[in-house]
Formats: sequence, C-alpha cells, structure tokens
Amino acid sequence: MKIAFEYGHGTMEACLPDNTDIFIPGETVKDPDYIPENQLKEAYLESLAHPIGMPRLSELAHKGTTVTFVVPDRVKGGEQDTSHRKLSIRYILEELYGAGVEKKDILFIISNGLHPRSTKEDARALFGKELFDQFWHTGQIISHDSEDQEHMIDLGTTRRGDPVFMNKYVYDSDLPILIGHVQGNPYGGYSGGYKHSATGITNWRSIASHHVPSVMHRTDFTPVNGGSLMRTKFDEISMHMEEKMGHPFFCCDAVLDTDSRQIAIFSGYAKEMMPLSWKLADQRTYVHWAQQKYDVLVFGMPQKFHYGDGMGTNPVMMMQALSAQVLRFKRVMSDRCVIICSSLCNGFFHDERWPYLRELYELFQHDYMNILPDLDRYGEYFATNEDYIRKYRFTNAFHPFHGFSMISCGHIAEMNTAAIYIVGAQEPGYARGMGLKTRATFEEALEDARKKFVEKNPSILALPLTFKKSAVHLCMKNPAEDGMDAYGHQTGCMG
Repeated sequence: MKIAFEYGHGTMEACLPDNTDIFIPGETVKDPDYIPENQLKEAYLESLAHPIGMPRLSELAHKGTTVTFVVPDRVKGGEQDTSHRKLSIRYILEELYGAGVEKKDILFIISNGLHPRSTKEDARALFGKELFDQFWHTGQIISHDSEDQEHMIDLGTTRRGDPVFMNKYVYDSDLPILIGHVQGNPYGGYSGGYKHSATGITNWRSIASHHVPSVMHRTDFTPVNGGSLMRTKFDEISMHMEEKMGHPFFCCDAVLDTDSRQIAIFSGYAKEMMPLSWKLADQRTYVHWAQQKYDVLVFGMPQKFHYGDGMGTNPVMMMQALSAQVLRFKRVMSDRCVIICSSLCNGFFHDERWPYLRELYELFQHDYMNILPDLDRYGEYFATNEDYIRKYRFTNAFHPFHGFSMISCGHIAEMNTAAIYIVGAQEPGYARGMGLKTRATFEEALEDARKKFVEKNPSILALPLTFKKSAVHLCMKNPAEDGMDAYGHQTGCMG
C-alpha cells in the first residue's frame, strides 16, 4: 500500500506491505462526542455555577478583588472562535463583573514558562480580537518572564525539597484563575490542572527538579501515564504555591478532542477536579486498539509543529519529537521496535527561536559525549548564560534550560528502540550526529531493518498525521497486555 507521510512543508510517499496497520487520531477510533457550538455557553455557565470543591467565582470576588488569569501559550488548545481560552474567559468575566470586579483590577498572564514569550500577534490569536482590544492596549495582557527577578517570588521548597518559584503577579492577586486544556501530553499524562501552574508560571530552577534525566529516565515515566514521579512533582509544586498563597487556584479546564473542541468543561479546585476530568479524558486519550505489538513504527515529521518552525529539522528537537512518540506508543511497541521517520533534516536550527541548540549539538559531538544525558552537567552553565537569557526575555526565544528538558526527553527514543532511521535527510550528518541511521527512502530503511533488527515480515504500524493532530496514548486492545488499569494508567509501583 502507498501512504503519504509528512515531510518538510509537504509529504513523502512510502510503499509499505499490505498488512500494515494504520492509526490516525480521531479517525481510526472516534473521539467521544464534543459539545455542539450552540450548547457551549450553557455548558460553561453550568460548570462555573457548580465548581468542584470550592465556591463559585461570584462568592469569591467583589469590588476591589484583584484577578489574574493564567492562560496557556500557543503550543496547545486551538485558536478557533469557540476555543476554550476565548469562551472560558468571556463567561468568567461576565460573572466577575456581575460580582463587582472592575476591569482595571484584571490581569492576563500568558503562561509560557520557558517557552518563547508571546508576541502581540500571538496574543491576538490566543484571545481573539474583542478581548485583545479590551486588554492589550492597557497593558493588561503580559507574557510570563521567568527571569524578571522583580516579579518572581521564592516560595522555598516542597516537602520533597524541590524549589518553588512563582510569578509574583499571580502570587499577589486575590483570585488567581488557571485556564487549562486536558489534552494528552507526553510529560505526565495531561496538560492543564496543576501541570499548568507547575511549568507555566515558574522558572528554570523549579523546572529542573523534574524535567531532567533522574526523573524522565525512570521506568515510571515511559510509557506516559498519570502516576509518574514527574506528575507527582507537578502536583506537589502547585499545591505548595496554593499553601503559600493561602488559597487555591480557581481552575477552568476543558477536555478537548482531536480538533481542540470541548468534550466537557470542569471548574473548581484542581486537586478534586483533575481526577474527574482525567477519567473522561482517558476515554479519548488512552485508546485501547492494538491487537499486536509492532516491530516497526512509520511516520513523518513536518518542518513546523508543536514548538514552532524548525522543530522537524533541528536535530535536538527532532530527538524530542521522536521520543514523544515512544512515550505515547511504547505500550504497543515490541522489544525490538524500529522507528522509520521522514524529515528534511536540512540543518535549519531556527537559531532565533532556539539560539543555544546549535552550540549544544556541537558540544554533543565532542568531549566524551556518548549519549544525550552526558550533556546534563552543562545545564546550569547554559541556563545562566546572560546572552541566551536576554534573547529569551526580549527576542521571543526559548529559555536555554528548555533545551535540557528536550535532551532529557530525546534520550528516551534511544532507550526504547532497536534503531531509528531518518529518511529523506538533506543534510544526513545532523541525524547521524544524534545516533540515528539515514536512508534515502522508507523502502530502503525498511529493507535494512529487516536484515538487522526485525523479522522478514515484521508487524508495521503507520502513523500518518501523528504530529498534525492532537495525540493519543495508544494502548493494547486488552488493557491487561500493557499493564494498564481500566483508564489507561500504569498499574503497580515502578521506578
């Protein structure tokens, strides 16, 4: 059979055996029903009127209450007119104004964490024209700056000893509101909830307590699940923030489908709300479908996806993307699994967005660097580099420590595969410099894998659009075969 896979800004065709299985999120297995557009307002008002585990906003706010919205950046959540960000903010504002809150006492913070600080154009896309025009020109929409020492506060450590730093605007506000998306995430199972605050409004020192090899290379991290040490740390850090603030975040999360449409809305206290939202989200995210373990995964990598233009060509970001697939699909991978992936791999690092990754890549080629974790000892050196920090703060670049979370994740692909082939690389040396094999075509890569790693007639899973659609965490059809409970979470104590 012939299948087109993503490649640069277009596609590359592969001729695969006729018994190849194909999985496309939202198509191969239908998502749970989403809320029709004409019923969204009713769903939001119902959720806000009955928050889980805490009073409703009209009881928490009054004239003089300062309110800070914490809103995700463009990496997640959709930007359509009916997106969760736009609608949740609209209906929350209506209730706040009704309780006497004044516009001047409202602040929006885009919770980019170590991601690039949002531009004016980003903010317009996130909030929509109406909200943007109301709040941008008065300086009431800002982007989190984890290196702005004047507006960060040191909250000490969790009981485990993890440092907790927090955006001071959020800490000082009377009513902090988290707007989140319950979507499958390779880091800890889901976005939204306490993951949002633990990563979006803190700094690199706090993030370095969990986005590192000592946490990400544990056996409880792969495959992705909601019971890993990383997920536990997210919860501990955010609950420590709440303890020090003296009150909880008010959360409004939406469980989203493949096209970022709302399946359900959950509001209230994250500690009590997350288990309920996850239980529904599991039905869409942990998909029990596979009837066999696969020897070969085949997919394509576009040049531009999740983290921006160049993710599919920058060799370090390519490794993170490959590993994210392993995290999501490990349950259906055989012990000798091989990945075959198309990528331009043309040397486009996008230096403006990731100004430090070219240096990191070059460093990896020298000084006894045999595996990606060998780079970890340079984490603080890069994270405190003043030039890279200035680019994060003022030129919309990623924070330099973000690269180390990418590297920590990137090694997971090597840990869990027999080999990885990049096909169609224009500058194949970059792929080989990351320990990957290179071939001109899918067919050549598959033939080589048959000779060296898998049987003559391997089981093959094709994953077209895997980076273009909101991902799922694929499971065996019988949950007992992949060590999951009924909702797709890892059973037993691991690591």
